[in-house]
Amino acid sequence: MSRNFVRLSAAAFVVATAACAPVNTYSGFSAERNNVQIADPQVGVDTRETVQQRFGSPSTTAVFDQTAWYYVSQTQEQVAFYRPRITQRQVMVVRFNGETVTAVEKYGMERGRLVAYDSHETPTRGRELGIIEQLFGNIGTTPPIRGEEDQQGGRR
Repeated sequence: MSRNFVRLSAAAFVVATAACAPVNTYSGFSAERNNVQIADPQVGVDTRETVQQRFGSPSTTAVFDQTAWYYVSQTQEQVAFYRPRITQRQVMVVRFNGETVTAVEKYGMERGRLVAYDSHETPTRGRELGIIEQLFGNIGTTPPIRGEEDQQGGRR
């Protein structure tokens, strides 16, 4: 009995430990294909077409003038039921002048900024209704439903 208990306890420990192993999730652009690093675009040599052939469509583009393409990737790690945390983020910005590449910039997490969101709510016009007011608030504010006789202007 004790040997089975020890074996069962060891198996439960292994399963519990394996369940807490971190899970990595990769999303976005990858600068590797078949475990081979893709070379960065060359300034003055590459064009929009060659960049798109080599790297694919950009994650996003500059909003107004379309002179920059952004390739974004990140790695998240999650342990058990905890919130996932970003362990790696890369942004490659390819700038163009016409069709030719003029600059290639790379940024990591060290260049990222935290955006502080305000948790307050914007007040709206009106007032808050309680549950009773919501349920019974329309009683007496709408005209009663009239029958066909009343709508025709009299009785028959």
